[in-house]
Amino acid sequence: MIGKIHSYESFGTVDGPGIRFVIFLQGCPLRCLYCHNPDTWAYEGGTEYTVEEVVAQILKYRTYLKNGGVTISGGDPLVQINFVIELFTALKELGIHTCLDTSGYLYSDLTKRNYEKLLAVTDLVLLDIKHIDNEKHKVLTSQSNKPVLAFAKFLSDHNHPMWIRHVLVPGYSDDTTDLINLRKYIEELNSVEKIEILPYHTMGVDKYRELKQFYPLEGVPEPSAESVAKATKIVVEGEYQLENTAIPYREALS
Repeated sequence: MIGKIHSYESFGTVDGPGIRFVIFLQGCPLRCLYCHNPDTWAYEGGTEYTVEEVVAQILKYRTYLKNGGVTISGGDPLVQINFVIELFTALKELGIHTCLDTSGYLYSDLTKRNYEKLLAVTDLVLLDIKHIDNEKHKVLTSQSNKPVLAFAKFLSDHNHPMWIRHVLVPGYSDDTTDLINLRKYIEELNSVEKIEILPYHTMGVDKYRELKQFYPLEGVPEPSAESVAKATKIVVEGEYQLENTAIPYREALS
């Protein structure tokens, strides 16, 4: 099995529990306005590796991974799902923790059997929910959020461990009502172990300039500490500030 890989990170600390070897696969169906790796979009890019070659790279760092593991990111790794299944199968045979970082956009009921094979060798899923509102999701990513939410339900129905991530972009994904509705949706899922608010950053701007591409969020600032704290209170803690009184989101919606 051949995989197309954009890059490796041998000492990742923000892509799952512990210290992790992170593999960025090539190819992504979304076009997120804030994407800081536009060079991962095209499947035709990247370098070809066999599963055996990737495992050999990972094992060089195994001493550092004993309390962590391996995370596959992208792009979106579901573009190369069969490669991920074979690689994760090899890693599980070696007793290495596996984590999948994805938007879940490529999931469908027609491919459910393949995704069940993937879950069998995946210890944790980091699921990026870019926006809870479908139309705003289309603006932010160019695609519908319906497959994303279907994948979340699939994970929940299988009681599979997941962390939910939400990138907070001023003017795009920080509306109070949307944040409350995101929290409401997450509350309906069975197997969410952690929720993370990821503040939008501008570190990818230079890459767009190198690629001579237009950066679509030019001039959009990074969110303030106050807006991040507010989003955290709503989405992570499940509380919404109304008339200076903290109340659960369900009451705030009534």
